[in-house]
Amino acid sequence: MPHICILTAAPDYFEDSSPARANYRRLLGDDISFRHWTDPGDLTHFDLVLPLLVWGYQRDCPRWFALLNQLEQQQIKIANPVSVLRWNSDKSYLLALEQADVLVVPTMISAALTVKDLEQAEQKFGTDALVIKPPISGGADGTYRLKTGESLPEDMAGKTMLIQPFQPAIAQEGEYSLFYFDGHFSHAILKRPAKGDFRVQEFLGGSEARIDCPVGVQELAVQARRAAEQMLGVETLLYARVDMLRDPDGHFRLMELELIEPSLFFEHAADGGAMFAGTVQAKLCQDA
Repeated sequence: MPHICILTAAPDYFEDSSPARANYRRLLGDDISFRHWTDPGDLTHFDLVLPLLVWGYQRDCPRWFALLNQLEQQQIKIANPVSVLRWNSDKSYLLALEQADVLVVPTMISAALTVKDLEQAEQKFGTDALVIKPPISGGADGTYRLKTGESLPEDMAGKTMLIQPFQPAIAQEGEYSLFYFDGHFSHAILKRPAKGDFRVQEFLGGSEARIDCPVGVQELAVQARRAAEQMLGVETLLYARVDMLRDPDGHFRLMELELIEPSLFFEHAADGGAMFAGTVQAKLCQDA
């Protein structure tokens, strides 16, 4: 019987992964294994490794990239592939997608963030509110909203950071997430932050609801996914979550393309995640 391993967060990570583990057991069977990504042991005997719960990898980048190198060297059967995981770890991929004509949230990169960088970004984007975040980040780690005149957070000064104009729609309308398995659309949700916040993560008070896709949303999602596949030389991504929002002019813009450890919100899928399970089984048969 094919043996599947899902890589999970470090033992001391703050967020409880047991509900997600239960979901994956329900979909993939009780015999799947779970290994902490920080100390996964020997993975060579698994038929498929999935990094779906490697939460917190951004907190130990050297160890994360060392693991990716190890997986590559040992030719571990992993999906999405190591080349995709490495590329998707750094959110500067947004600039590459923009070069491929994907409409993304406008983004600048500062190699060593200063107040002058923020002033230049305000002028470039024509805004008095910015969002800054590390290029390798997750779970809103190191993410700040800054208005003109507010102090630069000490822990971010001098670090490599992404700078983006704050998008009011995140609080007014929400963030759209679309889910694809082996290139096929599964479901979509709308995530909203808690009142007074702009971060949509559940542990920060965010909420989500299943929705039908507005006009233009799927088109952008497919364009972004296909652009990434072409860039990376991958025929089809096993799984992808595409996050986007509406800009002040009414255009949908890509926020993130989640190809490593996206929450997949199976509770909002009409089939409860059956498409995902079928995709994994098809991958196993293909590689057998």
